[in-house]
Amino acid sequence: LAQKYDPQHERELRAWIEGTTGRRIGDNFMDGLKDGVILCELINKLQPGSVPKVNEPVQNWHKLENIGNFLRAITRYGVKPHDIFEANDLFENTNHTQVQSTLIALASQAKTKGNNVGGLGVKYAEKQQRRFHPEKLREGRNIIGLQMGTNKFASQQGMTAYGTRRHLYDPKLGTDQPLDQATISLQMGTNKGASQAGMTAPGTKRQIFEPALGMEHCDTMTIGLQMGSNKGASQQGMTVYGLPRQVYDPKYC
Repeated sequence: LAQKYDPQHERELRAWIEGTTGRRIGDNFMDGLKDGVILCELINKLQPGSVPKVNEPVQNWHKLENIGNFLRAITRYGVKPHDIFEANDLFENTNHTQVQSTLIALASQAKTKGNNVGGLGVKYAEKQQRRFHPEKLREGRNIIGLQMGTNKFASQQGMTAYGTRRHLYDPKLGTDQPLDQATISLQMGTNKGASQAGMTAPGTKRQIFEPALGMEHCDTMTIGLQMGSNKGASQQGMTVYGLPRQVYDPKYC
């Protein structure tokens, strides 16, 4: 919190408070405000009669009472409660940053009310209150506002249920116009008039015959090479796997 304290704002606040009250705060800014006298005089200048009695800083309770009166007065002046410091923040030096923030908020409120505060604070937006005739208010009950989900006189004419297919037709592209709602469009998986005539089940062999290549016709009983045919070969003369083979050549016998 101490690191957030702004020395530049302190100089601006000093110049504003001293110029408004006509009193010098002193070398130490917070110590000069600790008795609450200058603070009470400040709010009395901004709004006369805010603090009717300002105590002489004889004892500590006098000082705390002055600070409390100042805080109540700036609340009535318009400073928001969450912007106001606690009395001990100033009197016991526990939170000077919050004290500075409160004084800046007071300067903003003073600027809003037309007081000259220099470059301190910001001017709050003025409240723009509207009053409508009771008949106008009753008429508004029969109107569905945009934020309530009005369709602005639009309808769902021509729209299909959620997930229903849509027919896409463009005369310039030469696409066929759908005849009725029973037509299956391409995006829905139509076969475009094609059939499965002549197609076999997955894995079934296909007979390939080309007269120009001199290929012979095959019947459905022929086992193609791709299906594991031995092309008329047999196992005649073959021995069991692992048996020795006799090699004979007449030239050597």
